[in-house]
Amino acid sequence: MSDTTTQFLRETTSRLDRLATLAEEGALDPAVDLITASLQAGGIVQAFGTGHSQAFAMEIAGRAGGLIPTNNIALRDVALFGSQDVAILTDPTLERDPSIVDELWEISGPGPDDVFVIASNSGVNGSIVGTALKAKENGNPVIAVTSLEHTTRVTPKHPSGKRLSEVADVVIDNLAPYGDTTLALDGDIGIGAVSSLTAAFIAQLLTIGVAERLAGAGSVPPIYLSANIPGGDDHNHRLEDQYGDRLRRHA
Repeated sequence: MSDTTTQFLRETTSRLDRLATLAEEGALDPAVDLITASLQAGGIVQAFGTGHSQAFAMEIAGRAGGLIPTNNIALRDVALFGSQDVAILTDPTLERDPSIVDELWEISGPGPDDVFVIASNSGVNGSIVGTALKAKENGNPVIAVTSLEHTTRVTPKHPSGKRLSEVADVVIDNLAPYGDTTLALDGDIGIGAVSSLTAAFIAQLLTIGVAERLAGAGSVPPIYLSANIPGGDDHNHRLEDQYGDRLRRHA
């Protein structure tokens, strides 16, 4: 491996090791508790992320080895299921717009027992903060996954002047540095973004923690099997049917 590859590996694994240690020490327990309580009450996990943080929501919702009672909220929903023209999705600043929150909420139809897990490295964009505020207004708990180093150094874009970390009930630091990149090329060109890797690890730690908590309480965790193994589709559809149209699954 090149020196750069080794350096990036070190930057990544050191953060994953730190997250694993934090999880072992119980730092993720408040988030696991909220998700477990929601599922036990018949609620689902509403996962949301914009930009590259969409990958976090996909890691939480609708994947093999993941929890079945989950829903992936995405900005594209306002065009696929809402009133907006598809052209709105070509606007790179859409994630900063808090005005789409009400339609996203209506499309997703959260229930009173649902819990929101929202990821944003910066934690300041209008749609992200607006969704967190909307959830809190409706009595739904919010778990944030964000970079504390980054979010404290940038200006909030939501009219409230708040950051995601200032709205959420539980905040999980993804340990990404300011600007997200961990290496420098020619002294000032940042490369080696790490937040997607740490966020995916956090998503899996939460899923594992909730599954263990449910099993420890004497119930069978509702976990997806891979659709590409025999019986996977039958297993998954049978459990999905228990939640009706609350789980939105599409290509």
